[in-house]
Amino acid sequence: MRRLLLLGLSAFCLCAFVAADEHREGQGATSLPEEDGVLQLNEGDFKRALRKYKQLLVHFYAPLSAESHRVSAAFKGAAAELEGSEVKLAVIDVTEEKELAKDLNAKGPPIIRLYLGGDKQNPVPCPDPVSAASILTWLKRRAGSAADLITDRSLSEFSEELTVVGFFKELDHEYVQVFYSAAMDLPDVSFAVTQNNEVISEYGLTHDVVLLLKKSKLIQAYKMMPQTSKEELIVFITVYQMDPVTEYTGKTANQILGSPVLNHALLFVNESSADFREIHSAFNSAAGAFRLKILFVWVNVYEPRNGRMMEYFRVRDFEAPIIRLVNLTDHVTYHLPSDSLDVETIKTFCQSYLEGKAKPKLQSEPAPEGWDTRPVQELVGMTLEKVAFHPNKTVFVMFYLPYSQESQALFPLLEELAEALKEREDVVVARIDASANDIDLTMQGRYPSLGLFPALYAERMVVYKGKMKDRVKEDEDRKKYIEAAIAEDAKNADKTKEEL
Repeated sequence: MRRLLLLGLSAFCLCAFVAADEHREGQGATSLPEEDGVLQLNEGDFKRALRKYKQLLVHFYAPLSAESHRVSAAFKGAAAELEGSEVKLAVIDVTEEKELAKDLNAKGPPIIRLYLGGDKQNPVPCPDPVSAASILTWLKRRAGSAADLITDRSLSEFSEELTVVGFFKELDHEYVQVFYSAAMDLPDVSFAVTQNNEVISEYGLTHDVVLLLKKSKLIQAYKMMPQTSKEELIVFITVYQMDPVTEYTGKTANQILGSPVLNHALLFVNESSADFREIHSAFNSAAGAFRLKILFVWVNVYEPRNGRMMEYFRVRDFEAPIIRLVNLTDHVTYHLPSDSLDVETIKTFCQSYLEGKAKPKLQSEPAPEGWDTRPVQELVGMTLEKVAFHPNKTVFVMFYLPYSQESQALFPLLEELAEALKEREDVVVARIDASANDIDLTMQGRYPSLGLFPALYAERMVVYKGKMKDRVKEDEDRKKYIEAAIAEDAKNADKTKEEL
């Protein structure tokens, strides 16, 4: 009997616990922290929100990220429109909830994911939204189908800034599904599907094409093929929705950096200069031949907000107009080697880059006054080759970083080495700031590095692998070291010449 009473009491406690838990679930909407209609979640709140909401759209953000601030603003606007719907918006600060971000693999904000039915393992990624309207459009398209894009509007009714119109003969064809999938990933672009013959006959095209229209004007047409993928269609749309040449500004930066075209031609020019129109026109004319291959961007050098861009490419305003070409994968920069910026010169340069014939740009500081009269010559990119590959002199160069304590510790030793060798007219001791000058040499190891350029064998460098501070402590030791290195290298140079 006592045992039955204990079992009954246990069952009662269990029921009470479940009821209390269910009550807490029912009160979750009020207990979860919320601001402007957007949940502010930590790890525990996230688990509760997953259980409570059928659709939970979460923005993983970092407070100091400008992009995160933009997305957060879009979230607030969308939350007001979604009030009372099945979708709930939430944010998680990844700098505070590091373990949760790691568990969900939510690194590199902003990241936006839609969690469905409490499943945290298989969220749906949401494209980076430009505005609240982007979020609402994405949710609407995701909840609908390709049929929702069908319209019978006439050509004159496509008055949007940009509309992507699919003209398909069969609406159940797989082309339509590819088209709709692209629409899902581009919520900031207006899409429509039509079978209105007026649209297609206006341009003399056949069925199964995708048209890019700006206020009813045809910008470009894309013929769908059996092998056409969603990704290929997205590249076409994102490239041609931009002008042939785009000015770099705060508003266009994300669009430029997010372009699927990774080769960028950059025109640095003064918008107020007398020849701006002529140069911009030539740049624009050349751009047409390289759509889908090179993105053409111009940068106003007298716009203060472009300072970081100019600093990155080490462009000074007095150097404009100049053209640089860079690939966003390896960030190797190329410089148009010409003072003439006409259409053919620009096209030839771009084509040589695509064919792998262009040479990388070597950045250089201006040569300081009296640089070649100092005991330790201060080289820059534009003087390095002239000095180091001198046919009658052996040159000892330190490649340093000005902010490196290790580099700074070697400066006195380099001065002492120059003093010990001052009677040797055939020997030069020099240094070069590797952070401010691009150097087209293979350096082994990290900076500071020491290189010996022997006189007897031009365009050859021997990297010193020892520790300078350990090997050249006294004047006589320095002399012996440098002279021995010169003699040894002369033997190697002669041997190499014989082999050639």
